[in-house]
Amino acid sequence: MVNHGWMFDGGVGMLFDDGLWMHLIWAIPLLLFIALLGYLVNKPRHNGGLESAPAKQTPLDVLKETYARGEISREEFLQKRDDLLEK
Repeated sequence: MVNHGWMFDGGVGMLFDDGLWMHLIWAIPLLLFIALLGYLVNKPRHNGGLESAPAKQTPLDVLKETYARGEISREEFLQKRDDLLEK
């Protein structure tokens, strides 16, 4: 064995002389690319800042909100609620 004056004198160097460096040079970017694809496929979807689409309100929900805002009296609320529930 020729002494090049390098550290380990062929121990680790011989391991990399067999082309392991070439495999590492290709494997690392390939693994990074696969990780990026995995992230892009599985990342959470954003709705432009909206958490989720609001649930469709029923007429009774609208009536309750109207009453809660004080736009109708209690009597009006009860009458309209009864009318809606009879349907």
